[in-house]
Amino acid sequence: MDDPLVHNLLAALTLAPATLWVLWGRPEKNALFWILFLLAAAGPLIMCINLVQAGWETGFVAALWMTISGCMAVFLLLAAATDDMHRLSCLLMPYLLILSLSAAIWGGTSPHILQGQPPAWIVLHIATSVLTYVLLTLAAIASAAVVIHEGALRRKKRFPILDKLPSAADSERLELRLLLASEVVLGLGIISGMAVQYLLDGAVLTFDHKTLFSFLAFVVIGALLIAHYRIGLRGRQAARVVLVGYLLITLGYPGVKFVTDILIA
Repeated sequence: MDDPLVHNLLAALTLAPATLWVLWGRPEKNALFWILFLLAAAGPLIMCINLVQAGWETGFVAALWMTISGCMAVFLLLAAATDDMHRLSCLLMPYLLILSLSAAIWGGTSPHILQGQPPAWIVLHIATSVLTYVLLTLAAIASAAVVIHEGALRRKKRFPILDKLPSAADSERLELRLLLASEVVLGLGIISGMAVQYLLDGAVLTFDHKTLFSFLAFVVIGALLIAHYRIGLRGRQAARVVLVGYLLITLGYPGVKFVTDILIA
């Protein structure tokens, strides 16, 4: 069974049980939670291992699976370490399922494979890039929870999804912590990217689309963090800035790969 579509679709389907479970009821950290979510993490992880074994892929589909696998891994770690992270699963899992189905749809595109084993410094840069996007994805999910809470408050309506989500204050706290982590990792990613660029062609900086969007996201997130600590920016306004930062990183990371691999391939 060597059909890429089948492999991608099977990996995507491992996320479906956890997604249906969190949409059906209120997420709780019980035995069923861990069984379903470990299954949801296993499919993308196995897909990533297969992609690396076939050669170090750098295309759009590989970026999606790296993102999904990274999100599941970090989410499970935070769910085990905190009281509220698991309750964001009702927003996170449908999003990751959509990403996995997108990977299945375009799984038959020609892979972009690096020749030979990449040096450790390139692997480090790739790892920081993926981790940055993972942390910002989770921060954007927490921001979406804040927006939902404030939307319900403004409309004076009780949305059913509010019973599944963390409180507005808990969502904001998770958002801030994830933003701090993502800003640090993004900074390391920019520095490692400059080092990689210098080792490859002697130039410290090349202003391509990815670099531009990464710098813009770093500035936007940094400005948000400063505004939060200096003037108390929070709530819906802060959440919108987070989503803008996430959009910039999305355009710079999987967005560029989508254009080069799918639109102009």
